[in-house]
Amino acid sequence: MTKPPANTRIFRKSSVIKTTLAQMKHFHEAPQALASLTPPPMRLRVNRDERRSISEGEIDFTLLFGPLPIRWLARHETGPTADSFADVQVQGPLAYWRHEHIFTVVAGGVELTDCITFAHRPGFTGLLTRLAFDGLPLRLLFVYRHWRTKRALLSNGES
Repeated sequence: MTKPPANTRIFRKSSVIKTTLAQMKHFHEAPQALASLTPPPMRLRVNRDERRSISEGEIDFTLLFGPLPIRWLARHETGPTADSFADVQVQGPLAYWRHEHIFTVVAGGVELTDCITFAHRPGFTGLLTRLAFDGLPLRLLFVYRHWRTKRALLSNGES
């Protein structure tokens, strides 16, 4: 695991979703999960997907913010608990990004916790990533992602 820089920040979002642990994992393992969790007006283009499991392999994708493409190479690996996984930016717009997807069985379903440890680059690139991947935009991104996850699982993963 790459050591995070000193200027990292941590963002967390948790929701309890009425589902089973197996269904939660199955949803996240599906090849189309990342696309379904990408909110408009962003679009996702997968360039290469070499994930062998939810916690192993790499995916190379481009996020399109209108005409602005942002290329991202992420490595999937085991997370901090037995029922978790992480995606780590290998190449991309931020100085550091580690996104842990933690699933915990609780009364009423499964608690989904997204924990992102991130740091911005200096200069213009850092300014752009602060506008897209920090503060209110980051909060809205994960409100959307949790809503889409809940919607998909409540409709048996067909969404």
